[in-house]
Amino acid sequence: MTPTEPRPPGRLAWPVPAALGVIGGILLGLGAGWGALVLGLGAALGLLDRRAWLTVLTGLAALAGFASLSAVQRQPDVLAPWMGAQLTLQGRWDGQFLTLREPRARVALAPKPTARPGPLTVSGRLVRPEGRRIPGGFDQAAWLRGQGGLLVPTPSAVLVAARVRESTREGGVRGWFRTGVTAGLNTRQAALMQAIQLGDRNEIGQEDFQEGYAVRDAFSRAGLAHLMALSGQNVALITGLLLFLLGWTPLPTPWRYALTAAALLGFLWLVGPSPSITRAVLMGFAVLAGLMLGRGKPDPLALIALAALACLLAFPLWLLDVGFQLSFLAVLGLTQTARVADRLPARWPHALRLGIAATVLAELATLPVIAHTFGQLPLVGLPANLLAGTVMAALVPLGFLAGLLGPLAAPLNLVNGLLAGALLAVAETFGRAPVLTWGLISPAGFAAYYTVLGAGLLWLLGRLRTPALLAAALACMALTFLPARLHPPRELVYLDVGQGDATLVRLPHLTVLVDAGGSVGSDYDVGGRTVLPALRALGVRKLDLVVATHADTDHIEGLSSVLRGLPVGELWIGQRKTDDPVLTAVLNAARDRDVPVREVRRGDQVTSDGVALTVLWPEGRVWSTEDNENSVALRLDTGHWHAAFLGDLPSATEGILGTGPLNLLKAAHHGSRHSTGDALLAQATPRDAVISVGRNTYGHPHPDVLNRLQTAGTKVWRTDQVGTIRWPIP
Repeated sequence: MTPTEPRPPGRLAWPVPAALGVIGGILLGLGAGWGALVLGLGAALGLLDRRAWLTVLTGLAALAGFASLSAVQRQPDVLAPWMGAQLTLQGRWDGQFLTLREPRARVALAPKPTARPGPLTVSGRLVRPEGRRIPGGFDQAAWLRGQGGLLVPTPSAVLVAARVRESTREGGVRGWFRTGVTAGLNTRQAALMQAIQLGDRNEIGQEDFQEGYAVRDAFSRAGLAHLMALSGQNVALITGLLLFLLGWTPLPTPWRYALTAAALLGFLWLVGPSPSITRAVLMGFAVLAGLMLGRGKPDPLALIALAALACLLAFPLWLLDVGFQLSFLAVLGLTQTARVADRLPARWPHALRLGIAATVLAELATLPVIAHTFGQLPLVGLPANLLAGTVMAALVPLGFLAGLLGPLAAPLNLVNGLLAGALLAVAETFGRAPVLTWGLISPAGFAAYYTVLGAGLLWLLGRLRTPALLAAALACMALTFLPARLHPPRELVYLDVGQGDATLVRLPHLTVLVDAGGSVGSDYDVGGRTVLPALRALGVRKLDLVVATHADTDHIEGLSSVLRGLPVGELWIGQRKTDDPVLTAVLNAARDRDVPVREVRRGDQVTSDGVALTVLWPEGRVWSTEDNENSVALRLDTGHWHAAFLGDLPSATEGILGTGPLNLLKAAHHGSRHSTGDALLAQATPRDAVISVGRNTYGHPHPDVLNRLQTAGTKVWRTDQVGTIRWPIP
């Protein structure tokens, strides 16, 4: 019996326990002990259905999942001999990876070239990818591992400082399709169409509605980010278009289904495999095959399980990919669309009821994963998706048709340009709405949420009474709410922002951010893309105080994005320079958000929860011509434990601060030779010192500083070696 064949009511379709078996086998292979729970669930379903062979199937599927994972993990690293070397590589750039012919491998490029997909020659240094070095940060190493499969090489290296030597525009079918998608459109519309039709988000990532307001950020804040990831919506609309066009031909109906199914496989080849589009194509193909063979209406749950089975056997590490998780969770939620739509007022149009039900269910199913991964939840997702969905219903099939027409698509793109402009307008408008920030969610939090969601589904089906639903909801809320109240944060967090500074002071009733990093000579937004996600991941929803120590890019450039991204109580500065563009940008951001600015001096203080944060420097209004000498320096005291943050102060100034004894020293100026002098160390005698430093050409931290710290008996902790450092405040 296939998953699309009619089956007796209440009987379990075989792909469900098989998919659970594969998932359990992969989890066990990754060392996740709770994979055994997944296997147990699959086996139990077979026993409850009184078909022992389903339990056996679960075990065999687990072995298959484990074997697939092992095969992928054992892939030889053919690039290992060249790690650390300067290389010139030739291959095909697909917008994500450079695929080499010899050796057969794929390489990530940093920074990503602006060249469109096609043959590419690039030079740079080959390095190992980095893991997650900051809360909420991007785990590049894990993500790259997840992009490999049984027949697809796993990217195991990054070519850094990548410089394009030669680029050739993509030809063939892909080049023809891309030309059709973009013909006659302006830059922003063309970038959007490539994201929607090809899943290529490189160019849209470079577009801004205005300074500080990126197009991709607007889509994310409006709850529309999924529109730029190829998914079931694309497949459904393209399938509908193809069946409509083939309906005008004399072909028999089974042949129309067969040709459409073949076209879906061709589309998957065109755009390349990714979790969401592969899942959608597999499900669409199975439905069309069932219709072609006259097998009747498919079983949605079995169809989803079959797609998961196929995806994970070929790409076992997709199980950890957020795109895979969101795609399958969303489609699982959508299986209840008709039931929820029937509960909405009958006087509403049927299409509206379906649209509301589908949007709400998809958002509910994916909500904790989105909150955990991206640190924020859109508050306007429902109206934004209803409007955007109307536009997409026309834009996707017409865009696909434009791709088929290639260079002849310019007249059709007059309409597509208007539709793309309308979609951009929806994203720009709704993207200005506030979002709900969130932090990392524990396994208990996920379990609690989906327990309540399952209880809600049972209530919807009439199998659970309202009091029981409310009791489950209250119990799960208590499970996740009480631990945070019982153990409020009390720590220092030295964020790894590369060659820069960003320190978070967390107390139960006070949250302070000292600097927010910056990127000298680069347009990378450290504040928006590194610091803000880290703060959200840590559960920071507001900042009582932000300190801009001095007008250096690597310390305060990121504060502009932080001030725009989170509520801030007050901004402290030392010297109010009027001719520094970076400090001016920070002050402008504070003015735009009505954040009061205070020029602090020695002795200024804020206290909370038995902790005092006191300004040690500057002490007057006579300013040095060197910005570093004007740094705001701070001392944190709990009565018996002391720490200091010295900005970029030079050793001569450090020696006259009067820090007193310190337990923990934040070394000034990233370990510069001219900081952390003998006079300071003799007075402070710190047991530990933190150096915030990244890859640099300045020689930080200098060997003289490391020797002085070693002589003083101070243990050194470096962010370039251990990543973000979290230090409890006693």
